Amino acid sequence: MRDAVRVWIVAAAVPADELARYRAVLDADERDRAARFDTEALRDRFTVAHGALRVLAGRATGTSPVALTWRRGRYGKPALTAPWSGLHTSLSYSGNLVAVALSEGRPVGVDIQHVAPGGDPVSASTRFFDLREARHVAAGPDPAGRALRFTRLWARKEAAVKAAGGRLWPNLGVPVHAGDVVECVEPAGPHRLADLPTAAGYAVAVALAGDRPYTVEWRTGPGHDR
Repeated sequence: MRDAVRVWIVAAAVPADELARYRAVLDADERDRAARFDTEALRDRFTVAHGALRVLAGRATGTSPVALTWRRGRYGKPALTAPWSGLHTSLSYSGNLVAVALSEGRPVGVDIQHVAPGGDPVSASTRFFDLREARHVAAGPDPAGRALRFTRLWARKEAAVKAAGGRLWPNLGVPVHAGDVVECVEPAGPHRLADLPTAAGYAVAVALAGDRPYTVEWRTGPGHDR
């Protein structure tokens, strides 16, 4: 899996028994963080996201999900601790979906974004993005098309930044539209991007560190191949 990334797209709303299984593998800190959300839906989404990450990483390492531990890097990116540090993980959730990505040997980033209705994607892209990307967003055929173009670009930027382990703000202006290999500025280095198909109204992107090509295996749930 060194030149491959595996991505799972998981529904955030699950039956009560499945939610309980996810909750059972969380550590004390994750349960505390889940409890801080204001609504049950947000608490459940956090639980599913972090529980699914643990289940999938445990399966990949042959380890009990409960035993796994992560340590945050300089800018907050979680990384598995030894003896599992050869497996790179990334997690994202938005709307009613969760995305989990795993890669061996190459840092990975995944981002899923729900296309938000309303807003002003043209002004936002003009403010934050490369000029060519702002023009791309503005050239969308209608409000929905412009929102989708903006969201796809944002997901690609987030995925690259997550793989790099850097901060989003310094990298927002990095062009990600024209090609699949982008150069992050903090920390500097190339990252290869790929877009994933997903449900209508969402955008999903994944990135691996380095410019070498890789394969993407994506699934719609922890036990369903696509």
